[in-house]
Amino acid sequence: MTAAAISRLLAGKVSITLVESEQIGIVGVGEATLPHIRAFNQKLGIDEAEFMRTTQATFKLGIEFRNWGQIGESYIHPFGTFGDDVEGVGFHHYLNRAGRIHELQQFSVPVIASRQARFQRPADDPQSLLSTFGYAYQFDATRYAPYLRSRAEKSGVTRIEGRILEVSRDTESGHVTSLRLENDDVIHGDLFIDCSGFRSLLLGDAMAEPFEDWSAWLPCDRAVAMPCEHHGPLLPYTSATAMLSGWRWRIPLQHRTGNGYVYSSKFTDDERATQDLIAALEGKALAEPRILRFKAGRRRRSWVGNVVGIGLAGGFLEPLESTSIYLIQQAITALLELFPDGSLSEVERCEFNRIVNLEYDRVRDFLILHYHATQRNDSEFWNYVRTMPIPASLEEKITLFKQRGRVMQYREGAFLEPSWIAVYLGQGIVPQFYDQRADGPDAATLTNAIDGLRNELQATVNTMPDQRDYLTMIGGVA
Repeated sequence: MTAAAISRLLAGKVSITLVESEQIGIVGVGEATLPHIRAFNQKLGIDEAEFMRTTQATFKLGIEFRNWGQIGESYIHPFGTFGDDVEGVGFHHYLNRAGRIHELQQFSVPVIASRQARFQRPADDPQSLLSTFGYAYQFDATRYAPYLRSRAEKSGVTRIEGRILEVSRDTESGHVTSLRLENDDVIHGDLFIDCSGFRSLLLGDAMAEPFEDWSAWLPCDRAVAMPCEHHGPLLPYTSATAMLSGWRWRIPLQHRTGNGYVYSSKFTDDERATQDLIAALEGKALAEPRILRFKAGRRRRSWVGNVVGIGLAGGFLEPLESTSIYLIQQAITALLELFPDGSLSEVERCEFNRIVNLEYDRVRDFLILHYHATQRNDSEFWNYVRTMPIPASLEEKITLFKQRGRVMQYREGAFLEPSWIAVYLGQGIVPQFYDQRADGPDAATLTNAIDGLRNELQATVNTMPDQRDYLTMIGGVA
C-alpha cells in the first residue's frame, strides 16, 4: 500500500526501493475494511470492478454485533445515517421523545439492506434516501497485497526479495543509514518506512521507540483464523459474534468465508479457542487453523528520526471494527501530506505523530466501548471487561450520551456520530433525556413522520438488487 501510494502520488520526486520476503508472507486476516478505503483506491487509480474481481471482494454496508450487550441480541453498526436530522437535532432524539428509541435500526438504509442481502452504490442526489450511506469492501488480503505490488512496480518501484539482517545508524544523528540483507546486499536511503509488521525491525528494534501497552483495556491478545466454504446468501456485512472469551468474525467473500476467533489467553487457551472456532464453521474448512499473537497498543511515536512506522510496526488494535487497513491508509495519507522535501523537519514529524496518535487513541476508545458496555456476566472474561476501569476520555463520552443523548463531536477520527449512536443504543446505553428542541412537533405529527419515514426507507431498499446480482451486473465477479 505504501509503495503503491507514494510511487503514484509523488511520481518522479522520489526513488523507492521495496524490500520484502516471500518467506515471511502476509498476515491475511485483515479482510474487512471501512469506507475510507474507497478514496484511497481512487487516489491510486484503481478500477473498482477490476479490484473486486482480483481480490474476490464483496461489498460491505456495516458490521453486525451478536450477543454483545446481552446474549440473543443483535444490532448492526451501519456505514450511514439514522433517519433525518431536523434543524440540527438528531433523529434519535425524536425517537427517544416518542418512546421508540429501541426501533432505531429500522431507520437506516444500510441496516435494512444488509438484513436482506441487497446492495447498490449510493445515489449522487442528496435528496434521495439512497444517498444516506457509504460502503466498504470485504476482500482477500493475500490477493490485495500482490495486486498493489504489481501496480507499484509499474510505477517505477524497485522490488528486492530478501530479509533484513542488520540495520546501520549514524553515530551522531541516530538516523538509519542502510540495511544489510541476508545475501549481503546493502541498501542505502534517506527515509526508511518500516512495514515489517509486529517485528517492528526499524522503529521498535533499531530506534528503540517505546510501546504503550493497552492490554488492560483490550485484553484479547490472540486469534485463530480458518477459512471455510461459503454457504447461503452473499451478505454485505461482516459479523462479530461475542464468545465466552472474546469474539468471532465472519467475513463473506466471493470464493470463501473468512472466520476467526479473537480471544484473551488469560481466559482460554489456544486448543479450546480452536475447537470453539471449528465448531462454529458453516462449511468445510479450506485450511488448517492459524494462531496469531499480538498485543494491543501503539508506539509512543510512529515517526522517529528518519524512520516511519506504518501499520503493525507502529501499533495494533484488534480487528473488531475493521480498522487495521484504515489506520495504515490514514498514516500513508498523513505521510504523503507531510512528505519531506530534501530535508527532515521536526515540525513534520510532530504533526505526523499527532495525527497518528489521535487516530489510534480514538479507535481505542471506540473498541473499549464494545466490551465495557455489556450486561453479560456469564464468563470471567465478560465480568472483567464490564467492570474494568476505562480511560477518562471514554468515561466522559459515555456519560454525555447516557445523560443527554449527545455524541462528542470531533473533526478527525474514524467514527462519527452515527457509529457511536449505533453501539451505544445497540448495547443498551439509552439516554435519560432528549434534546428539548425535539418537543417542537405535536405527538400525532411526530408519530406520522416517524412511521412515514420507516415505510419510505423499506420501500427504497426493496428497489435495490441482491448483492450477488449487482456484482455480476458491474463485472465484479471473478
